[in-house]
Amino acid sequence: MAKPKTPLVTTEINSSTVVESKAVKYKAPAQALQLILEARHHDPFSFLGLHAIDGNPKHGYIYRAFLPNASEVSIKITETWHKLEKTHIDGLFELPSQTALSKPCLLKIVAGGSTYETYDPYTFTTSLTQDELYLFGEGRLKEAYKTLGAQCITQDNIAGVRFAVWAPNAERVSVTGSFNNWDGRIHSMRAHGSSGIWDIFIPHLTTADTYKFEIRNRHTGQTLIKTDPYGFEFEQRPGTAARVSSSKHQWHDDKWLSARKQRDWLHAPFNCYEVHLGSWRRNKRNHFLNYRELAETLVPYVAEMGYTHVELMPISEHPLTESWGYQTTGYFGVTNRFGSPDDLKFLIDAFHQANIGVILDWVPGHFPKDDWALARFDGTALYEHEDPRLGEHQDWGTYIFNYGRNEVRNFLMANAHFWLAEFHIDGLRVDAVASMLYLDYSRKAGEWLPNKFGGRENLDVIEFLKQLNVMVGEDFAGVLTIAEESTAWPMVSRPVYLGGLGFSMKWNMGWMNDTLSYIENDPVHRRYYHDMLTFGQLYAYSENFVLPFSHDEVVHGKKSLLDKMPGDAWQKFANLRLLMTYQMTAPGKKLNFMGNEFGQGREWNVNSSLDWHLLSNEYEGHQWHQGIKQVNTDLNKLYKETYALHALDFDHQGFEWIDCHDTEQSIISFIRRGLDNSFVIIVLNFTPVLRHDYRIGVPQAGDYRELFNSDAACYGGSNNGNGAGLHTENVAWMNKNQSMVITLPPLAGLILKLG
Repeated sequence: MAKPKTPLVTTEINSSTVVESKAVKYKAPAQALQLILEARHHDPFSFLGLHAIDGNPKHGYIYRAFLPNASEVSIKITETWHKLEKTHIDGLFELPSQTALSKPCLLKIVAGGSTYETYDPYTFTTSLTQDELYLFGEGRLKEAYKTLGAQCITQDNIAGVRFAVWAPNAERVSVTGSFNNWDGRIHSMRAHGSSGIWDIFIPHLTTADTYKFEIRNRHTGQTLIKTDPYGFEFEQRPGTAARVSSSKHQWHDDKWLSARKQRDWLHAPFNCYEVHLGSWRRNKRNHFLNYRELAETLVPYVAEMGYTHVELMPISEHPLTESWGYQTTGYFGVTNRFGSPDDLKFLIDAFHQANIGVILDWVPGHFPKDDWALARFDGTALYEHEDPRLGEHQDWGTYIFNYGRNEVRNFLMANAHFWLAEFHIDGLRVDAVASMLYLDYSRKAGEWLPNKFGGRENLDVIEFLKQLNVMVGEDFAGVLTIAEESTAWPMVSRPVYLGGLGFSMKWNMGWMNDTLSYIENDPVHRRYYHDMLTFGQLYAYSENFVLPFSHDEVVHGKKSLLDKMPGDAWQKFANLRLLMTYQMTAPGKKLNFMGNEFGQGREWNVNSSLDWHLLSNEYEGHQWHQGIKQVNTDLNKLYKETYALHALDFDHQGFEWIDCHDTEQSIISFIRRGLDNSFVIIVLNFTPVLRHDYRIGVPQAGDYRELFNSDAACYGGSNNGNGAGLHTENVAWMNKNQSMVITLPPLAGLILKLG
């Protein structure tokens, strides 16, 4: 309780006379006193504060305060200040009393020439309940973020902050901060037995206060300075202290949340815009836009483009921008790069009011080795495995969570609950699921340990993921969980009760790899790779798939989507328009990374804004990029509004080949259907050859029209197509009784509709 930077004043300084105490006749136990002086006492609450002498109230009471920076301390009894005697030069103050003092005790402290008042933390009882401690130990405290960390509460009618932290191998834990001059001797915490949890209530702290935990390991005596695993806010990097936080945001998305509960997401459109907030757009000084500025710019942009959802790359606190947020040090902390937690809530609220869902990129697979964060938190492998064959990602230089430990699993489960409950997130995209599921992921023989059955499957992870998805389904109706899982692990997106992992959807990495590998070939050679377009239908309905063109495909020398395309400028843009048409018409939900939608030419750079100047009329070639943007806008809206393009994304009944064998001409054609038997026809020409009189079979006779043509002049195309409309002929073709002859533009896709 050293003098804080700003004096804590709860009442006016009483002008009554300070009464000198009599000499203390009771001598403090030497061993306990020594442990306090050395900041090694495991149970400081048994020594400091008010206690019956020898444990017997008949012997009277002794009040103790340890304030190493104070020169004088008084305690208020009724309306009178009583001066404590300094009984040890290092800062022990004591006052004997024949009767118990009323708690909590108010102190007046003189330190450094200033005087301030505060209540003694050691005269408050704990506000943690046995139920909380028990459920945490069981791994079932879903709202652990309301128990651990720094909670702004009122105790005994006094406002303050309750700090709680899990450190089972600590001899002593203290809160250090701006309010006690970062002195670990002053606010040593209370231990809660075998739970491993420590807590203390400190009155009068504010959201201006920063803090850390000082932990002394019981086995080695090593002292560590750690940030709060459950911290809600952190100071600006390179600082690493947590900040006391309290939310004041008033939500205005009740209508959205109510509709979300009723949404039939299996048959609804899902078209996601993946965004890295720090590099989507920056201001003229190349500084980040904050969350509220993004609400004014990003939200209307996503709405204008016609996306149904936005996916935010990790926004939990992380020290290195170049990690893109995937090496998290503050799982419960909103990164202050863009503002406060309330500012982020404002942004999410704005998305919801614009009828746009928000998916959060979530990283429960690994965490960095920074010595001030989760790594070796109490001097032992607490959140991670001790054995590096289980506990380290060699490729990424990070630690792997110990999913078999209840408290660690609780940390991650509570973190998912936190984002969904406190920030109204509509879904979690779970990063790197494959790396979690396999014990031998990216490891050579001898570098991994098999499970108890001798297999390579991580049984603890399987159980964790099942529990996670069941929790989300039970507590947050309509919220999605999406797995980035790159292997053939079965039933990732099937319910837990059927033996699946329980995810709502899974990224289709196979489709993405095959499609991009195919499109990168020169059109003259595509005939040899035709099966890359057709093979995916063999497994397309084994999972609820999302078709992603994500950030991973436009970095590290992989080139931008536009730059992957072969040919001259015209062919590059035509190929990209065709690729977008294929993605938006193929069965599966959709995801595109920012910049793809207007054909950015260079790879994504996390340290700069997207190349928005490409869309400016002042830029030579702007019409090409404007055309790509318009293609995406029109396709997005068409996908959303055309029932047959989204209703049966996960069902084989929603797809039918017309012709998948036209290898020589590199053309595929297929039908997409809705639950109401509505349908559209898609024809895609992957060569730069204009095809006249190309006959296709159709399921029904009548007049057809173009809903969409990626070769339209407004997109930068050659404007070939079927503008006059199409009529079927009674000519059997491609196993259909009816057919029609169409003009098929070069490197283009058509969407045709009856009527």
